[in-house]
Amino acid sequence: MKTVTQRIRDHLLLNAGVIEKNKIPDLNILRKTEWSPRFERLMRDGLLLGAFRYGLLNALSKKQFNRMKDIRDRSKLYEQTGNTEYLVDMANMCLLEFEEGLHPNKHFRRTDDGYHTEEKR
Repeated sequence: MKTVTQRIRDHLLLNAGVIEKNKIPDLNILRKTEWSPRFERLMRDGLLLGAFRYGLLNALSKKQFNRMKDIRDRSKLYEQTGNTEYLVDMANMCLLEFEEGLHPNKHFRRTDDGYHTEEKR
């Protein structure tokens, strides 16, 4: 049985034209299809290696790094080379920034401001 939240979401998506009637994807199917186990494995492997190189996640004695600069640098390297290892590195750096970042205004608040990925033409 669907929750009230699921029913409201379905109604909004249907009225917005995002999904067609009777084609609402099942969340259990989406949980299986909308993920990359290989990417996750590569991320976890990188995080394990990083624990040896840089210290454990959230360790008090861990040095701080300029991850935002490193993310931008690796993004450029990926664009230049196509090496997807840089994407895994960026994902790990995002995770580490999420957990350990020292941004003075660090917070989490869901937003849906209409800013979405652009379609390549």
